[in-house]
Amino acid sequence: MLRVSFHGVRGSTPCHGDETHHYGGNTSCVSLCADGETPIIFDLGTGLRYFGKQCNGKPYFHAVCLLTHLHYDHTLGLPFFEPLLHSDTTFEIYAPRQPDGRSIHELFMEKIRPPMFPVPLDQFAARITFHEVGDEDFTIGNLQVRSRYVPHLGPTLGFRVTHNDVSVTYLSDHQQPLGEFSITDAARELCENTDLLIHDAQFTNDEFALKASWGHSTSTTPNGWQSRAAQNGWRSFTTTRRAPMHRSLRWLPRCCATAVFPRLRLAKVKLSTS
Repeated sequence: MLRVSFHGVRGSTPCHGDETHHYGGNTSCVSLCADGETPIIFDLGTGLRYFGKQCNGKPYFHAVCLLTHLHYDHTLGLPFFEPLLHSDTTFEIYAPRQPDGRSIHELFMEKIRPPMFPVPLDQFAARITFHEVGDEDFTIGNLQVRSRYVPHLGPTLGFRVTHNDVSVTYLSDHQQPLGEFSITDAARELCENTDLLIHDAQFTNDEFALKASWGHSTSTTPNGWQSRAAQNGWRSFTTTRRAPMHRSLRWLPRCCATAVFPRLRLAKVKLSTS
């Protein structure tokens, strides 16, 4: 069984208040766990802190992050991930290969260091390793992972993870072309016949008309694909990446997976507190 939990579903910046509590205010972080397998974390947003509190104290903790891209809202949580304070923790980060040749290790060392952060990343006790990937297929234990570059601002990956013939696809930041519901071949590879699609829903349709080049989609984008290519559909989808200015967002589905998918259980969104 795959267990999917949402620890952060906001985009751009963390936010707090009565208007955001229904879906929470932490930025992108989703965990995927399967019995006997290394836990997978999609993105390192501020929701990572809450996942870390669940894991902190476990001896010889090992986890893997599949990082879509390096924007701040997807990486802010890393230095607040409590397992990194322990020397027996191993944390692996798979992130998109950069076109300018700079390594992911180098970029994180530049990002998490004084004066921008009080403690350099290389002084954390845990063993942190970085892997640079592009359009690739690889394995993590018995989990099959597919990574593909998808349209956004800067190098960005989408991921598909499969275990025992059940697949979860994660497209947190994904550019929708204006006025159409087209999909790139790479994104189609990730979405085709997946059991659960987790997809960008940053904008309403009206907002998208004004911000079409900002690298995101609306909640109706996957429905548009589905109606045009039913053979490439998915069994269930949920939206993520909600804009900080959106209030309770009750116009969006919290999740769409139900008991008719016995091998896939989707956890409800974790609410943020401060």
